[in-house]
Amino acid sequence: MNEGSSVGQLVATLRKELDRYSEGEKLPSNRALVTRHRVSPVTVSRAIAALAAEGLVASRPGSGVFKAAARRDTTASGDVSWQEVALSADLPHTAVDAGNRGTDATGVLATLNAPPAEVVDLNGGYLDAALQPERALAAALARAGRRPGTWSRPPVEGLAELRDWFARDIAGPYGSLDASDVLITAGGQGALTTALRALAPPGAVVLVESPTYPGVLAVARAAGLRPVPVPVDADGVRTDLLGRAFAATWARVFVCQPLFHNPTGTVLPPQRRKEVLDIARAAGAFVVEDDFARRLVHADSPSLPPPLAADDPDGVVVHVRSLTKAASPSLRIGALAARGPVFERLRAVQVVDSFFVPRPLQETALELVGSPAWARHLRALAEALRERRNLLLTALGREVPTLVPDRPPHGGYHLWLRLRDGADEHAVTATALRLGVAVTAGSPYFTAEAPAPHLRLSYVSTPGTAQLEAGVRLLRQALVQNSALPD
Repeated sequence: MNEGSSVGQLVATLRKELDRYSEGEKLPSNRALVTRHRVSPVTVSRAIAALAAEGLVASRPGSGVFKAAARRDTTASGDVSWQEVALSADLPHTAVDAGNRGTDATGVLATLNAPPAEVVDLNGGYLDAALQPERALAAALARAGRRPGTWSRPPVEGLAELRDWFARDIAGPYGSLDASDVLITAGGQGALTTALRALAPPGAVVLVESPTYPGVLAVARAAGLRPVPVPVDADGVRTDLLGRAFAATWARVFVCQPLFHNPTGTVLPPQRRKEVLDIARAAGAFVVEDDFARRLVHADSPSLPPPLAADDPDGVVVHVRSLTKAASPSLRIGALAARGPVFERLRAVQVVDSFFVPRPLQETALELVGSPAWARHLRALAEALRERRNLLLTALGREVPTLVPDRPPHGGYHLWLRLRDGADEHAVTATALRLGVAVTAGSPYFTAEAPAPHLRLSYVSTPGTAQLEAGVRLLRQALVQNSALPD
């Protein structure tokens, strides 16, 4: 049994046992709990910490752990209906239509909300704990904590050593990027937020792939921008339509994922990579390259193309890179790489928004990527991703063969499935959840009405591979019940 499940079970047990205690009564010692429940001291410590966070117990150093006083009802009885008017009012000085300023996190929350423990999670966008380098992260955090100055204020651009590492990671050892071109950010989402706010004024058009990552659409709309779709096909963004979109909209920003695109999994081929840069250069526009999946490559993948930013002397590309996807959702460390005056604009926006990324997190990231454990983790992760993708494809081929994609991805963590025309993808996802499996509807990945119904299946958010097979069996039932299977 893994440590996480042991902690959860012990928390549930102790929560029930607390009913037998009076307020302020002392609980058994940690040693007694270890013996009684046959768990490790670490499990007991984590369970007590969880109960303390819930306000159920109070820990007094040197004295022990005691049942906390019952919390009084703090439910507010005020009238908050006035906020509906305040949040919807289009003030006279507002330059942008109020509807464009709304923050709609629906598409993002769809993959951030964790389903109940009994539900198979084929929805999440982060590695399950079983795939995370937990020991390496713990060791890196411990080493970082011993570094002199770890709790002092970092430079607003980020630690010089971490900026230098990202420059080499993005452009290669002989690339033209250096540390002065890199800004450390709070993960990839923070980098995208900074980039779009810096590159386009409210009311401007930003070109996006269609479909695209819902987080891009959420960031753009929250900044008052107007996302305009450019369709993708089996080889990525259609560059013939990209050129037309720039000409028609006068946009100055295009956001794309050339490698293992989310959600389609496509990789932009060499000719289109060149065309994207040429088209943007001719339009006097920036390309925001979201390279989120480079460290999620599968063990059987062909050689990866370099980032668009690796050979971009003119500063067309603003590159986004993050450690979060390949390490842990809580290691929110990313980077923006950009050449030229735009760097100062990016830096200014981030400073105004958040000052800087916490130094302990940056020091931990440095310790992690500088250790041999990081390379070992990436190799193990590549093997695990290949195994999980193949298992999910095999299960689909057995249960719903008409949904198996023609070109399975060699990177990333999900499959993009086309349903029968006219199928109700939201009814499918709701039925699937009732049956015990969480999957993602495709419509949040489109800027407007989706041209066809889709589902996205993640294969990294389950503890093991057995859940993947069980999830596909449950999904088949949901598809049949909603007549959603393609012919």
